[in-house]
Amino acid sequence: MKKLIYVMAISASALAFQACSGENKDAKESADSLNLAKDTTTNATATGGIAVDEADAKFATTAAVGGMAEVELSKLALQKSSNAQVKEFATMMVTDHGNANMELMEIAKTKNITLPTTVDADHQKKLDDLSKKSGTEFDKAYVSDMVDGHKSTLKLMEDESRDAKDTELKAFATKTAPIVQSHLVMINKINDAMK
Repeated sequence: MKKLIYVMAISASALAFQACSGENKDAKESADSLNLAKDTTTNATATGGIAVDEADAKFATTAAVGGMAEVELSKLALQKSSNAQVKEFATMMVTDHGNANMELMEIAKTKNITLPTTVDADHQKKLDDLSKKSGTEFDKAYVSDMVDGHKSTLKLMEDESRDAKDTELKAFATKTAPIVQSHLVMINKINDAMK
């Protein structure tokens, strides 16, 4: 009987391990899964609970990944671009998004929200693709990525500032949205000048 229970336990463990490793989750998906597991309605004692609802936690992970991507893409632009406007914009991105990332991390810590520590697969692909480019081709691709990224980030911040249940995350989004808007205006001007 003990042998049967032992064999069943090993089999269950192997299946669980295979299921986990087979999913090949990226950093954002892993953080979202951890946050879902912290849902205070089911297991607050075991996990310490999460102090926000699922939509606010997803906002935090999405904003964190987007912010990290802006910083990483901009660091690459500082290395590879020879365009003064692009370099100036990239410097501002590293500073502004770096500061926003730090602020979001502090909020997440107080709410027990797990944030991703690396960019997700989509942003990593953009980084990899961009790193293979040089000269004007690099500048145009970077600027295009910044336009797209700032459009989606602005929508994310505006939605959260309107719909958030958590007051701190709502305040963060409300404060960050105009900064993202100003970035979008600047990068659109750079984009227009490159055409």
